[in-house]
Amino acid sequence: MIAGLLGLQGAFLDHIRHLESSGAAWRIVKAASDLKLIDRLIIPGGESSVMKKFLDEFDMVGPLSRQIAAGMPTWGVCAGAVILSEGVDGAPGVLRAIPMAVRRNAYGRHAASGTHGLRIPLFKRRRFPATFIRAPRILVLDPSAAVHCRWHGDPVFVQYRRVMVTTFHPELGEDNVFHQYFLKI
Repeated sequence: MIAGLLGLQGAFLDHIRHLESSGAAWRIVKAASDLKLIDRLIIPGGESSVMKKFLDEFDMVGPLSRQIAAGMPTWGVCAGAVILSEGVDGAPGVLRAIPMAVRRNAYGRHAASGTHGLRIPLFKRRRFPATFIRAPRILVLDPSAAVHCRWHGDPVFVQYRRVMVTTFHPELGEDNVFHQYFLKI
């Protein structure tokens, strides 16, 4: 199994240590041809509008959408969740791989970002330190999607089939439980 890290823009390097500590092989994905070399993909946090521009510029939207629709496990982290959403800020999303609508940077400016302890029943944990950085807010979510965690009532860890999203950054902490889970879906 080889996990791909979309390396067009964003914080993809922090995922490497968690993949390695989970025993996974990985490669950076920068072109549509790289998609044939991976079994699953992490779309990292970063700037979703810049990511969208690069996905369009490198003709990756179609091939990536088809591979996800065919069942490739995919994880969107923060901006990656925005890229995977059906709707963003009232407009159509980029990959439209998960039936939800989001608002970018919904919780305020960078100064409002921070780390909060989340209880995640799926992992049977008391608290997971979740770092939110200008996080998107999930406004609408199809009932067929599983909500694994909420923060102040909002879904922040969601899974739809083999696509999962976190509106926070698990890769910034020391615990690789999210990466281990992703490698099993």
